[in-house]
Amino acid sequence: WINKALERAQKKVEARNFETRKNLLKYDDVLNDQRKVIFDQRLELMEADNIGETAADMRHEVIEMLVTKHIPENAYAEQWDIAGLKAGIAQFLNLDLPVEEWAKEEGIAEDDILQRVTEAADKYAAERAERFGPEIMTYVERSVILQTIDHLWREHIVNLDHLRSVVGFRGYAQRDPLQEYKAEAFELFQALLANLREAVTAQLMRVELVQQEPQQPELPEMTAHHLDPNTGEDEMAQGMQAAPAAFVPSDERDPNNPATWGRIGRNEMCPCGSGKKYKHCHGVYEQA
Repeated sequence: WINKALERAQKKVEARNFETRKNLLKYDDVLNDQRKVIFDQRLELMEADNIGETAADMRHEVIEMLVTKHIPENAYAEQWDIAGLKAGIAQFLNLDLPVEEWAKEEGIAEDDILQRVTEAADKYAAERAERFGPEIMTYVERSVILQTIDHLWREHIVNLDHLRSVVGFRGYAQRDPLQEYKAEAFELFQALLANLREAVTAQLMRVELVQQEPQQPELPEMTAHHLDPNTGEDEMAQGMQAAPAAFVPSDERDPNNPATWGRIGRNEMCPCGSGKKYKHCHGVYEQA
């Protein structure tokens, strides 16, 4: 009887553990599905020859988001958030557009604002692309997009880990933690894509190329020479050799190395330690 009871209990534990592992795999499936989308998009960008269309699509979606956010549908011009729209255009498009004047025009509509902002942004982006050149612009666009994807994806993984650690408590409120996780993970993924479009657009509308000035090679030290026409001697070299030695403090002089003594007065004690005046010791050689 006891053995059968233990066997039944063991089967229940194993079944519960199996369900737990299967449930955990369902959480992993959510992350894996999102990872596949990001990695496929990243691979496509790495292999694409022209990134300009992708960058333009992102820019247009950002513009549409700005206009929709600050100009509610079917709202009167007096109800538009013109200050917010102007600030958003400056933040993401690096443009200072006369939105206030546009809003005062009679019969102006949301679509008119959208078209004008899009045309101004496309013109500014085209001017920058022409100034950079096609090869450099493609390199810049690819680098900015890929680096931004990598940065935001790392942040997204951290956010999903945090969500996964707290969503289990939703079960106490009679809600399915897995379904809650799927719903909020989808919202986080949508936010990632929106942040990607905004960050890429803002960077590409501001990036500038800095040309590094070529470094000038250091010139070797030059020494002037002047030959006396009568004697043929180098007067400049003689002057340099005759230049007086610099004064050296006594504590820095090596008694056994006259080269370290520097300039010495004739009546000073000789640095060699003989106890004689310099003129009666090593100074005798200079007089000679």
